[in-house]
Amino acid sequence: MTETTDSHGKHKPETILIIEDEKSLADVVAYNLKKAGFEVHISHDGREGLAKARTLIPHFILLDIMLPGMQGTEVLRELKAKKTTREIPVIIISAKSQESDQVSGFNLGAEDYVTKPFSVKVLIQKIRVHQKRTGVVEELGGTDKDTIEHRGVKIDRIRHKAYLMEEELDLTPTEFRMVEILLRNPGRAFSRNQLMASAIGEGAIVLERTIDVHVKTIRRKLGNPDLIETVRGLGYRFLE
Repeated sequence: MTETTDSHGKHKPETILIIEDEKSLADVVAYNLKKAGFEVHISHDGREGLAKARTLIPHFILLDIMLPGMQGTEVLRELKAKKTTREIPVIIISAKSQESDQVSGFNLGAEDYVTKPFSVKVLIQKIRVHQKRTGVVEELGGTDKDTIEHRGVKIDRIRHKAYLMEEELDLTPTEFRMVEILLRNPGRAFSRNQLMASAIGEGAIVLERTIDVHVKTIRRKLGNPDLIETVRGLGYRFLE
């Protein structure tokens, strides 16, 4: 689960870069990740962490927000601006727990947002479910067409682009997958757990607030909140 294959066909552990200035926390997280089979690199400075990310191209990045050298938000913005690093899943680990902080992180392209203090076991589980996310969308049913379009919203799975009335939408990877599963099944109600499974992976640890934050951001980007309907007591559906 935590291994990839190199050019010689040999298995090597997946790499995780921790960018966190609290050394004791970084060491504890690194220790547990290594026990779980990952190769771990640590940086305690934002600018140095960005440089390491560009050199290592790790499989995952755990990113603090309050960092010396360069703020975590700027690191994330730089990562998502470059083709070589924009697809690296970034999980924010931060003491900043306000909804506005989480929305900001998701808007910049973070895959997940974990607030301090947190359980290292839960954090590792979140990384595990990110690993499993491929193929989960298909298990939820619906068409497997490469291009899906409904009510002016279009998803191009090959190019990994989304459009509203032919104008490209700036969606994060998580938002893209959530829009895809809703758009492929207009009128079908999905629970919050199903939506998070489609976006992150089966067995995801879901907080209702996390899904609601994502949907709120997607509605704003679509410019029409009525396109995604709230199903009281369950979750959401795309307007049929």
